[in-house]
Parts: sequence; C-alpha cells; structure tokens
Amino acid sequence: METQKWIDKGYDLIVEFAPKVLAAILIWIIGSWIIKMVMKGIKKGMTKANYDDSLKKFLLNLISWIFKIVLILVVLGTVGVETTSFAAVLAAAGLAVGMALQGSLGNFAGGVLIMIFKPFKIGDLIEAQGEIGVVKEIEIFTTKLTGLSNKEIIIPNGSLSNGNIVNYTTEGTRRVDLVFGVSYDADIKQTKDVLMSVLNSHPSILKDPAPAVTVLELADSSVNFAVRPWCKTEHYWDVYFDVTENAKEALDAAGIEIPYPHTVEIQKKG
Repeated sequence: METQKWIDKGYDLIVEFAPKVLAAILIWIIGSWIIKMVMKGIKKGMTKANYDDSLKKFLLNLISWIFKIVLILVVLGTVGVETTSFAAVLAAAGLAVGMALQGSLGNFAGGVLIMIFKPFKIGDLIEAQGEIGVVKEIEIFTTKLTGLSNKEIIIPNGSLSNGNIVNYTTEGTRRVDLVFGVSYDADIKQTKDVLMSVLNSHPSILKDPAPAVTVLELADSSVNFAVRPWCKTEHYWDVYFDVTENAKEALDAAGIEIPYPHTVEIQKKG
C-alpha cells in the first residue's frame, strides 16, 4: 500500500509538472532562437552604423546577458518558481552597484557617447580639459592622448564628453596666429611687404586660403602686426617656429627695429 501511495504521488507530480517542464523547455528553445536572431540584427545594425569595435563588443555582450536573464526568469515562472523575489534581488543589486560605481558609470556613459557621436577619432589632434594632444586610444572609461612633449594624457570620458572639445584635425587645415611688433619709426607698407615675403617663401604655407598681414594695434611702444598664414594641420608647429625665426631675420635685414624694453637710469647730482 505504501509503495502504491508513492507511485500515485509520483504520477500526480508528473501529470502536474510535465506540461510546465515541456512548456519551459519549448520557451527556452524558442526564446534562445529569437535572442540569436535579434542579436544578429543588432550586430548588423551596429556594423552598418560603423560603431567602434570595442563599444560594439561590449554592448552586444550586455544586451545578450539582459535578454538571457529575462528568458531565465520567464522559464522559471513557467515551471512555477516565484520570480518576484529574484527580480527584487536583481533590482537591489543593480541599484547598489550603480551607486558604488556612480563615477565609473558616468565615464562609461561618456565613452558610449564619444564612440557613437565620434567628435574625434584616433590620430586627431584635440584640445580638451586643459590638455592638447593626439588621440592615442579611445576606451570605454577613458581616452588616452599623446601630449606635444610625448607624454601620455589620460582623461576620464565623463568629463571629456561633458566639456568643450576642440578638434584641430577635422578641417584638415589650421591658421597660425602670430603677432610681431615693430618700432613706430618703421614704415608700415615696407613692414607688411617684408612679413608677406616671409610667408610666401615658406613651402608649407598654403596659397588658399591666402596668408594675411594686417596692423593689429597701436601699442604703447610698438606697432603690432597680425601675421596669419594657413597650413595643413600636421605642418602647424613647423610653420609656427619657422615663420617666427625667418620674420626676425627678415626684419633685421630690412633695418626694421623690433622694440624691446629699455632701462633708463637717472642719476641726480647732489
């Protein structure tokens, strides 16, 4: 009798749970196939949108795990497991992790925005957060620059994405802004001709846009000229230093004085 009782209970359990288990298995198979198809579509869309490889890999893994967790909760609910407590635990854990990693999540969000909207790319010369450098690497949480003195600069993506970014590479050309002061005794036309000849003789200075030399201001002890040549971005510093040196030599050769502070000593006879 006791054996028959256990057999009957086992039969009742099979009758009760077999449909649920079969349904759960069917949901798992169909759900896994749907997730696979959806992930394939998302991956195709990201590739078409030219997402950064590191961002694409991270987002695909994140989305895949979210789908799988949802599918697991659905399967457990199908076989009769109470999933409300699981969802509450996951929500609480997510909140705790989010608060603990608040700064890191801000950097992560900034990295995602940078990789999606692409205000700059690897190899661009940018200025941001008070630093100037060539973009070396764009990661999820930080962006690395190579500074002008070959130092590595690491900027958190949160502050980088929320601040001003100056990209010197995007347009392909840059204007070099220089100022030269000459004596009030110098002839303005002659000075402009001398400075313009320096610009026209430099091989890296572009003809279009044309370089310009104009009177900038009448300062206390000098007439200041704004010298504005254009060049390709990669030639910026060569043009900057060459024009500074060549202009000094050309002004000296033309007998045009560049004023400098003088000290006057007055002695009182007593």
